[in-house]
Amino acid sequence: LDTAYAAFASAADDPSSSLLRSQATSGLEDFLSDADRINGQLLELARTMDTRIIADVSRANDLLVQINRLNTDISRAKLVQADASGSENIQSQLLDELSGLMNVRVSARTDGGVVVRSTEGVLLSGEGVSKLTYVRTDSTPGYITALPPGQGSVAQAIQITGGEIRGLMDLRDIELPDMSDQMGEFVSRAAEQINAAHNASSSFPAPNALTGRNTGLDLVTAIKDFTGTSTIAVTNAAGVVQRRVAIDFTAGTMSVDGGAAAAYAPGTFLANLNTALGAFGSASFTGGVLSLTASAGNGVAVDPGTALKAGKSFSHFFGLNDLIRSTGFTTYETGMTATSAHGFTAGDQITFRLAQPDGKPIRDVAVAVPAGATMADLITALNHSATGVGLYGAFSLDARGALSFTGAPPVNARLAVLTDVTARGAGGPSISQLFGLGVQERTGRAGQFNVDPALTADPMKLALGRLDLTVAAGQPALRPGDGRGALAISLAGDVTSTFQAAGSLSVVSMTVSRYASEFGGSVGRAAAAAETQRLSAEAVQTEAVARRQSVEGVNLDEELVHLTTYQQAFNASARMIQAAKDLFDVLLAIV
Repeated sequence: LDTAYAAFASAADDPSSSLLRSQATSGLEDFLSDADRINGQLLELARTMDTRIIADVSRANDLLVQINRLNTDISRAKLVQADASGSENIQSQLLDELSGLMNVRVSARTDGGVVVRSTEGVLLSGEGVSKLTYVRTDSTPGYITALPPGQGSVAQAIQITGGEIRGLMDLRDIELPDMSDQMGEFVSRAAEQINAAHNASSSFPAPNALTGRNTGLDLVTAIKDFTGTSTIAVTNAAGVVQRRVAIDFTAGTMSVDGGAAAAYAPGTFLANLNTALGAFGSASFTGGVLSLTASAGNGVAVDPGTALKAGKSFSHFFGLNDLIRSTGFTTYETGMTATSAHGFTAGDQITFRLAQPDGKPIRDVAVAVPAGATMADLITALNHSATGVGLYGAFSLDARGALSFTGAPPVNARLAVLTDVTARGAGGPSISQLFGLGVQERTGRAGQFNVDPALTADPMKLALGRLDLTVAAGQPALRPGDGRGALAISLAGDVTSTFQAAGSLSVVSMTVSRYASEFGGSVGRAAAAAETQRLSAEAVQTEAVARRQSVEGVNLDEELVHLTTYQQAFNASARMIQAAKDLFDVLLAIV
């Protein structure tokens, strides 16, 4: 990313250089490609964890069967007062291996052998054998179920709090998703700041059309709650303004070429804008995408002014001049408020799975989109104590329109999206897509970005200049040597952004460059903590093994002392026997 910033700084010195422009786009492509590669490796590691967990659970099942079988051998030997130490030693080794895979409770049977149970007391082996199963989906945390003998087909989830299986599950369901989420948040905000600078700029000459990204909203909801002012300008090939439409979102008015302001409403925004543009251009809105088109031979540019919604300018909010495009929803600050229309079809359902922090499921909750039309109605339905998630936590909408769930103590439940058949309007995004709910939506973000192919094909279309509306009438508002836009992109990493909670980092306001450092630091701290825990666990294991061996095993020093004692006693006894023999020999000789 630093290389890309430096390339744009060089392009700012010579905006006319096609080579410098190409290097700038290549730098961005390299950054996005690396982010995709790293995120792909994280996702592949998660799949590897799945494979290893399945193998470990299979091995645990084999061990439980063998432990149960040895109980029979041990009991039979003790019944006839035979030596059962061989079977007991083998069973002890199997228990050692099992406890390395998962935490268990072991107790002795009165007739010999052991009973193995889970943490909460579910029988695993000893009086029959339970069947362990690893249950998981791509969108929900994994957990282990046990089917005790004689229970038919009713398996129950058990707690796994230690062992290799727990470590692999934590990697698969917590550590790796957290890293992917942080990677996605970092790349999303980096792209957002670059796009913010590019949307505040324009190429020379201005492009004939600006096509935005899918906001997932209807135009009324998208326009509502904008504040400040912004200007749409139509310029000719020389950069001279032909038509200027100033929009005052706070006052709800438009003025053409400095003329009288005319009122508009969010519902009539598009019609009023087309009237204002007249023969010089047009605007359209389809499928959540806003487009601006100038008349033949002209171009269109947007001055951001002071207009803001969810922290974004007018052009940036709609992505009219994005340098970096995405194939999905990557930032979840919709700009919606409690009074905004949620837009989802009433009756459609989203199903959540609530789970304990270790992944053990609590319950599944299917929430239907309410008949009420506002976001407040939707949040109320989601948080309902009987038909929603209200018993375990709550959804909330922040000031920028981001929806999030927080688990309530003492359970501090985790939430996953099991299914989601909701849609905003016809063919629009689902609730989980629009607001980034669930692990699948958030962990794949880092691989969804690419530089606009039109700009890659022709770097001269990069918006490296700025629209200057202070020039006198008839003078160019866009100039070919202007590199202010490129300079703004090169400084995008130093602009403070608000990052959503992701991974180990909570909601923070900092620059992209600082966040990158914090992200790398959090991974380093996690690695150091894992190493410390490993060393501590090994020390505890060593001490436990030593204590057990002092009871069960053979102390060579102690046995050597015993052997020496027995040897000396044997020598003494032999000498006594020899003395007695000599005595009898003498007596017999006398007789």
